[in-house]
Amino acid sequence: MRKLIILTLIIIALPFTFVPLLFAQEANQTSALDKKVRAFLDSHRGGWHDMNVPEVDGKLLHDIIIKNNYTRALEIGTSTGHSGIWIAWALSKTGGKLITVEIDESRYKTAVENFKKAGVSQYIDARLADAHELVPKLKGPFDFVFSDADKDWYKNYFDAVAPKLVVGGCYTSHNVSGRGRGWFGLGAYADYLKSLKNFETTFDNKGAGVAISYKKSER
Repeated sequence: MRKLIILTLIIIALPFTFVPLLFAQEANQTSALDKKVRAFLDSHRGGWHDMNVPEVDGKLLHDIIIKNNYTRALEIGTSTGHSGIWIAWALSKTGGKLITVEIDESRYKTAVENFKKAGVSQYIDARLADAHELVPKLKGPFDFVFSDADKDWYKNYFDAVAPKLVVGGCYTSHNVSGRGRGWFGLGAYADYLKSLKNFETTFDNKGAGVAISYKKSER
């Protein structure tokens, strides 16, 4: 009987023994990835051209995802991957994944290589495609979107994706300022975002301008 009791106690205790080990392993993996991504970003600081976002905007996207625990992200306009790395880095902590779309093959290939070097490839589904055609076909749902492709198509992208954005989700648009006419002639787009009753839009102008639109309801 005594042996049976001891065996039972051991069986009960085993899961509690392994749980701390699993958490420690996950923490070590996260720490290692953080170091790898940070080292990659530091080594490329100041070298992101070709329509990439500035670091302050990349960090903004990262922090929005972490704050809201988003997991289903879409990026329209990959360029060579700077913003995608920030987004995927955040998703690595929330357990999510990013779909990113780029039309230019050269930029796409460079981005894929950068994702690999930064250690975030497993969190990214990078697609070489025309966003005009692909984005409306994506099923979603999404809880985070970053739009940074052709500016004259911004409203079309928004109208195609907004219905697939969950309530509480966030749609961000780059190079959009809340000041006057805005940058890249996007003043009308900024006014459109502000007019939507089911979205609440603010603007972050610390970098190149980001419109941050939270979906409050379906209509």
